[in-house]
Amino acid sequence: MTPKSGVFLMGCCITAIAAVGSVFELSSGTPDLGTLKTSVILALSIPLTVLFFVVAVKDTRANMK
Repeated sequence: MTPKSGVFLMGCCITAIAAVGSVFELSSGTPDLGTLKTSVILALSIPLTVLFFVVAVKDTRANMK
């Protein structure tokens, strides 16, 4: 694993946490940031999580010896 892969995995973790937090906020009925902002965060964090993970795996596989 390279530092670049680690940065992408860190981004994956952060966006995954944001997605889970957004789901809990929306399910509570009264999100702290409002429904629109929380929905936008959720809508952006799901594809970013997948993207960061795929890029991290590709980078790691490319740098394996």
